[in-house]
Amino acid sequence: MHATAPVADIDAVAEPAPQGWQARLALGFAPRRGRTRLVSRQQLGPLTIQRPFYPEGSPCHSYLLHPPGGVVGGDQLQIDIELAADAHALITTPGATKFYRSGDRLACQSQQLRVASGALLEWLPQETIFFPGAEARLETEIHIAPGGRFIGWEMHCFGRPALGECFNSGQLDLRTQLYLDDQLVLLDQLRLSADNLHQAGAGLRGYPMFGCLLAVGCGEAELDLVRELLNSTSEQQITGVTLLDDGPEPVLVVRVLGEQAQPMLACFSDIWLQLRQHWLGMAASPPRIWAT
Repeated sequence: MHATAPVADIDAVAEPAPQGWQARLALGFAPRRGRTRLVSRQQLGPLTIQRPFYPEGSPCHSYLLHPPGGVVGGDQLQIDIELAADAHALITTPGATKFYRSGDRLACQSQQLRVASGALLEWLPQETIFFPGAEARLETEIHIAPGGRFIGWEMHCFGRPALGECFNSGQLDLRTQLYLDDQLVLLDQLRLSADNLHQAGAGLRGYPMFGCLLAVGCGEAELDLVRELLNSTSEQQITGVTLLDDGPEPVLVVRVLGEQAQPMLACFSDIWLQLRQHWLGMAASPPRIWAT
């Protein structure tokens, strides 16, 4: 997707087909007149985006929206994000993404993120909640060109621990692939069938939440910075950080097991704020929607 035509507003939403929603949203960002602009948009079905805004100058902030409010069996959602050279975009969601009980039908969401040379994508969605009985596949592909930078995370909640509800039925297939200069450097996959992996010592160790943060464009200095941040946290979470340096460019990987969404978001936010300051020499502007 390389179109640079003016943004078209395509907001009509049809009634869902019996097999579920079929939805796609493709967004292209590029520098224009001193700012990163949303220069192309293709939309089908109930996936859309709030009008971009600029709380910190040139970076473009955008909120992804799914008006039905949740994903159910038979839904197929596809999100494609592309940043042209030297673009800078921050993308988040206004709330948790919810995968409800599927009724023996698979729910699928695929995400493809592409970052050109000199561009920076900050992919910062709020948590994904998988309700008991969900049968879901969530796939994320991240493609970073040489000289591009990326920081992003995924936070998955299995059941609703605040209500004493665990993920005791259903099946999940979660996969994240990271490509640098078209070379696969990271493949993270979690397959969860009810309690088989949830309680396992080599799995989630009984924790209802798992999170992973990836940062491309890091080195030993950033690794030391993140280690110091994680060592100073007082939250009851299990954390770990690794620097993968055997690919075209080092990749910082932070993994967290936790009990609640807010402490995990706070942990990842602290890392994001520090890395952003370290990279750009400018303080970030956290999305206001996180505080609501």
